[in-house]
Amino acid sequence: MVSTSSDKPHAVCIPYPAQGHVNPMLKLAKLLHHHGFYITFVHTEYNYKRLLKSRGPAALEGPPDFRFETIPDGLPPSDADATQDIPSLCESTSKTCLLPFCSLLTKLNNAAPEVPPVTCIVSDGVMSFTVKAAEQFGLPEVLFWTTSACGFLGYTQYRPLVDKGYTPLEDMSQVTNGYLETSLDWVPGTKDIRLRDIPSFIRTTDSNDLLLNFLMSEVEAVPKAKALIFNTFDALEQDVLDALSAMYPRIYTVGPLQLMMNNIHDERYNSLSSSLWKENSECINWLNTKEPNSVVYVNFGSITVVTAQQLTEFAWGLANSKKSFLWIIRPDIVAGDSAMLPPEFLTETEDRSMLVSWCPQEQVLKHPAIGGFLTHSGWNSTIESIGGGVPVICWPFFAEQQTNCRYSCVEWGMGMEIDNNVKRDEVEKLVRELMDGEKRKKMKEKTMEWKKKAEEATVPGGSSYMNVEKLVKLLQ
Repeated sequence: MVSTSSDKPHAVCIPYPAQGHVNPMLKLAKLLHHHGFYITFVHTEYNYKRLLKSRGPAALEGPPDFRFETIPDGLPPSDADATQDIPSLCESTSKTCLLPFCSLLTKLNNAAPEVPPVTCIVSDGVMSFTVKAAEQFGLPEVLFWTTSACGFLGYTQYRPLVDKGYTPLEDMSQVTNGYLETSLDWVPGTKDIRLRDIPSFIRTTDSNDLLLNFLMSEVEAVPKAKALIFNTFDALEQDVLDALSAMYPRIYTVGPLQLMMNNIHDERYNSLSSSLWKENSECINWLNTKEPNSVVYVNFGSITVVTAQQLTEFAWGLANSKKSFLWIIRPDIVAGDSAMLPPEFLTETEDRSMLVSWCPQEQVLKHPAIGGFLTHSGWNSTIESIGGGVPVICWPFFAEQQTNCRYSCVEWGMGMEIDNNVKRDEVEKLVRELMDGEKRKKMKEKTMEWKKKAEEATVPGGSSYMNVEKLVKLLQ
């Protein structure tokens, strides 16, 4: 007997409404759908509009049992083409989204026979209001933290850091006076971790700091979920995962998700997109004209903002390195201003540079022309660079990017850190080192080793592959 939609388990997948959270959640939703789940994917109304604007209706046209719904995010309406203010978004989702989310679950449960009743919730780790909804509806819920495992471990230390008096800071001068070098030798699963390697929201003097308190409360919701999911693989973060397993009952590593997707050959998913900006695929044609390992890819992700001065220093560092580069410059990358580059820079680099506002990053990082990646060390960028075997220069901006940077440079041996107070000479020196210096050989070797281990984890029989199977059984 053929299974119809109404017999299927029905997973409601809800990401935190920012680009770096929507991308991995959509991949996880496709994997669950591939394993026989009916999927409802929940966007905020704001992001749904941005998605339609960037991709058109095709971005939401997949199989009939893979549907999209929306809830309001509680913020004032806006037509901006940018990620909303993160503290405001965290406060608003945690305070206003429970009611509309419960209304949506009720609506889905009453939509039979076309839609099977909801059987489980797969929620972003920082949307833990959904745990209350799961309790109200008697549903199992799993939390997908889209951070690295080491980044999440950092967040689990916020409460102890407050209790032990490390944060809030006495004075903001402690950010620059060496205080952040303080060693934290009591954090489980880590070695030589310093205060500066802990996710950055502890860098505040305010005990009521919104993000510090928000993350403490989100972490405290984790034990109420049935399981915890990470887009990583066991070999990469074994010590951290062992430490976390002692705290939480079930942890499933299911990454790198972009490699897990290689196991699915289903054309119906091809049009389903999560890109909130219009992607410029011309850059792939441009890369096709370049020699292998000759281009530096520069992208600071979807949230990082830079000052006009920092943008200029990066620009001249790249120009003076004499290397070819592909630089992603979002329209909103300069805080409160439009991104303006010096005309002389554009003239000097026009024959060896391409500047676009957004691109299909996974395709770029897999491209043979890419030799290195100047990154903000967001987790998607880090795990995608491992999947592409591309060494990195790290310029972390906020959140757990500092933790990822530390692990990339020290534990995984695939990167070099650039000073937060960026100067063109250092950019030039590190870009040359990344592309053809002595360190490049070692970093490239390490990245290729991790790439091989990532591939082993995601093929049939590998640790991540098996974890997806276990997760499916848990949720069915």
